[in-house]
Amino acid sequence: MHTNSQTLVIEAGCTERHYWRDLWRYRELFFFLAWRDILVRYKQTVIGIVWALGRPLITMLVFTLVFSKLAKLPSDGAPYPILVFAALLPWQFFAAAFSGAGDSLISNAGMISKVYFPRLVIPASAVIVSFVDFLVSGVILVGLMIWYGFEPNLRMFTLPLFIFVAFAAAMGAGLWIAALNVKYRDFRIIIPFVVQFGLYISPVGFSSTIVPEEWRLLFSLNPMVGVIDGFRWAILGGSTPLYWPGFLLSLFLIVVMLITGIVYFRKTEKTFADVI
Repeated sequence: MHTNSQTLVIEAGCTERHYWRDLWRYRELFFFLAWRDILVRYKQTVIGIVWALGRPLITMLVFTLVFSKLAKLPSDGAPYPILVFAALLPWQFFAAAFSGAGDSLISNAGMISKVYFPRLVIPASAVIVSFVDFLVSGVILVGLMIWYGFEPNLRMFTLPLFIFVAFAAAMGAGLWIAALNVKYRDFRIIIPFVVQFGLYISPVGFSSTIVPEEWRLLFSLNPMVGVIDGFRWAILGGSTPLYWPGFLLSLFLIVVMLITGIVYFRKTEKTFADVI
């Protein structure tokens, strides 16, 4: 009688050589972690859905009141609530992914200290959970466009490209903050400040067109400026022109942030189990 069995041999440097292959092998763990957090948020409760829909809606109403009604800022020919919400979608996705990824390794400390798996799975699953919230919030944007009778043009088909760029920005920043948070726990205090400050320096409540031309490129050093402007360009069409030099600068910074985030995460993840 013969039995089939497999023997797993772990050699020095083996995990390094097969790391990216292991990411695929542990895809079920990735889906489990993401699905677990999604179920906690949405299953058998309306609070998760209300929070995903209500938070951007309330923020949009406040920004519309402050920037449109009080400050009388221009909306580039589009209804101001749509102008704001087209920016809130990528911003809140980035902010939620940044916060979730930053706390993800600490929240799963028990798992990290006991078994081997590519640690990259954990912050990546946190970004996916935030992406689900992003999709749910997109329902409000569709509702606003129907309410105002706003018809998108063919540029809407470029939206997946800008979603991908937003995803890359969220992943890059998430990997950096996740790795730093393991070694320096003070970052748990810094994360909310970074998110709040980032909202103020990003064109969420206003259009980037109000920034003087000579400052536009400097303004685009904030990578989310290019992402937000790209979303508005795709959703609002010709009413909001895309400042291509600024967008390309933001895109370059996002690529650098993603690559360096992966490199730094891989470099430090060997110590996670010891210091977490």
